[in-house]
Amino acid sequence: MKPVRFFIFLVTLLSSMVATAQYKLYEKGLNSYQHAKYKEAIVSFSEYLSKSIRDKSLDVEVYYLRGLSYYKSNDYKNSIGDFEEAILLNHANKSNIYWFLAKSHDQLGYFPDAIQNYTRAIEGLKSDREKYVVLLYERSQVYVKLKDATMAYTDLQAAYEIQPGNEAVKQGLVQLDKIGYSKASPVAVQTRSIAQDSTVNKALAELYKNEKRYALVIGNSAYSKSIGELRNPVNDAIDMAAELEKSNFEVQLLTNATYGQMRAELLKFKEKLDEGERDQTVALFYFAGHGLRQEDENYLVPVDALVEFEDDVRRYCFPVQRMVLANMERSKTRLNIVILDACRNNPFPSLTRSIGEQGLGELAKARGSFVAYATAPGSVAEDGLGRNGLYTQELLHSMRKRGLTLDQVFKEVRLNVLRLSGEKQKTWDNSNITGEFYFKY
Repeated sequence: MKPVRFFIFLVTLLSSMVATAQYKLYEKGLNSYQHAKYKEAIVSFSEYLSKSIRDKSLDVEVYYLRGLSYYKSNDYKNSIGDFEEAILLNHANKSNIYWFLAKSHDQLGYFPDAIQNYTRAIEGLKSDREKYVVLLYERSQVYVKLKDATMAYTDLQAAYEIQPGNEAVKQGLVQLDKIGYSKASPVAVQTRSIAQDSTVNKALAELYKNEKRYALVIGNSAYSKSIGELRNPVNDAIDMAAELEKSNFEVQLLTNATYGQMRAELLKFKEKLDEGERDQTVALFYFAGHGLRQEDENYLVPVDALVEFEDDVRRYCFPVQRMVLANMERSKTRLNIVILDACRNNPFPSLTRSIGEQGLGELAKARGSFVAYATAPGSVAEDGLGRNGLYTQELLHSMRKRGLTLDQVFKEVRLNVLRLSGEKQKTWDNSNITGEFYFKY
């Protein structure tokens, strides 16, 4: 045999022998894990991963199994690192790994991280009804630890609707009432005594007795064929205006509005806000219809928009940041609420260079402002099939419940929209408010 060929043969043989030896470390770790000898498994898997020459295609499984070994040894900090590594390596069992990550974070008291990972696990395992119910129940218990009664109740109620006979879920609903965490949840709203409701209502009414509330509500449906007519926005706006009036708002309502009409009503709206008492005025702007993003601005589309070129967007569409939110911020209000049920597909698909393909973008935070989107910035929401779009439908339901703060209303909306859309539509809100606000006391 020639020297070069012999050298190649020798290197190949040695590499094969080393790889075989390393594989035996993997097998040893796997055998230890299967026999619940988790500390021995950790030693074997760690030695395997320390070898520079090894079959790296096995790394993803080794990190997963070592993560499980750490988890079952109650070493949750190390389990988190290994589970995250397995996810980065695209393990086929990602959804279950998110579940273990959630449990690990929960055990360490990292409750927001636990919620985030439970949500990811739910997204991947929702088709398995048994696991879905368990995940909802376990996430509800983390919400209880965070004292977020509304989200805990919503998870438990969703689980109950799937498995009404589940004892853990039923006990969880009962426990919410017993320990007093459910005072903000829908079930407690129905069961609180009249005396308790009366006391709370009187206290809040006294606190906000001098508050003035103004709303500008716009719903545009009757667009041209080239833009695309929408089914729900006019109904959404009419129903939203009626509900806001029941919550003591003075409402300006516009439907199928042109650019000129939108601008004129905004000026009237601004005048009211400027005349209000400083820090005793609440402003709310609601829009349902077509919306789009161009560069750093979001635009609402009037029914008379004529957009053929990219610079027509700035000329014929209504800027949210520059015209709506900026004017609200410069007024005397203590709180500005902007609700955009307008995150639908770009209505001008021929213009794509500077126009965002996927819905609205996030607005810059303004003083004392709460900005809510029907779907997360950069994604889209579909027009609904019933009287109202899904987002406004759920928002109206939550607004009618007494005793919910502004944050609690939109948290409830977020979870309900996510559940009813089959996890496809994720609402979004952005807030820098410091005080509280109640649609209904």
